Amino acid sequence: MELTRYTDYSLRVLIYLGIHAERLCLISEIAERYGISRNHLVKVVHGLARGGYVQTYRGKGGGIELARPPAQINVGALVRYTEGPFEPVECFRGAKNRCILSKACVLKEALREACDNFLATLDRYTLADLLLPRAGLGALLGVAASQG
Repeated sequence: MELTRYTDYSLRVLIYLGIHAERLCLISEIAERYGISRNHLVKVVHGLARGGYVQTYRGKGGGIELARPPAQINVGALVRYTEGPFEPVECFRGAKNRCILSKACVLKEALREACDNFLATLDRYTLADLLLPRAGLGALLGVAASQG
């Protein structure tokens, strides 16, 4: 299973904001630190704002920040939000399923169980957990991390 780049960038944005909890951050600054496209991050931040994960402020002195404390941002919930329904194979796609094995196949249930276990593991983590190596994360990003 591979998460989309959108989810990867969403997690990176939240981590960056979490290590800079004392101030507003700019999308351009985050893009530069991670070496990723600002245009991609604009879309990611917009989605995170719609989902209530970040708060955005326009204009001079504007920027973005976490919309709630890191301990209240569940990683499993974020992945469900950014990925949508997990459909690893065609038989998960309801009316779009054209697989002739669906009625007798055990693979679907095995994959459903695997997806459920994957998400259950992520459900045990919050953004606060991801921020535990705060100083190390800040050092890797070339910035001083706040004590949050």
